[in-house]
Amino acid sequence: MPISELAPYLGYLIGGGFLLGIGGILASVHTTRLKIKNGYPLEGMWGQSLKPNTDKEAVARVQLLTQENAQLKAEVGAMRERLETIERIVTDGGFRLTHEIERLRGSSEKVQ
Repeated sequence: MPISELAPYLGYLIGGGFLLGIGGILASVHTTRLKIKNGYPLEGMWGQSLKPNTDKEAVARVQLLTQENAQLKAEVGAMRERLETIERIVTDGGFRLTHEIERLRGSSEKVQ
């Protein structure tokens, strides 16, 4: 299709392009308005926060989560130590038991 045949539709093509552009801009403005209205933080082009939300409740929540995280780390450390002890008991006990049985078998063969 030659370009000369598209000439009558050129106005529609340009108008459609402008309508799509304006529609995208309006959608972005509407999305930002809804975020502001509902209390969501605004983000910049690369995802960084434009208006960080630092109210007292958020600071208190971060402190509580930090304390809980420290407690959970301590608990995991204690459980890891207990698991190492249990593994040592299970594996070493079986090894020693086998050697003790072999030693007793060896001494019982000498008696016979």
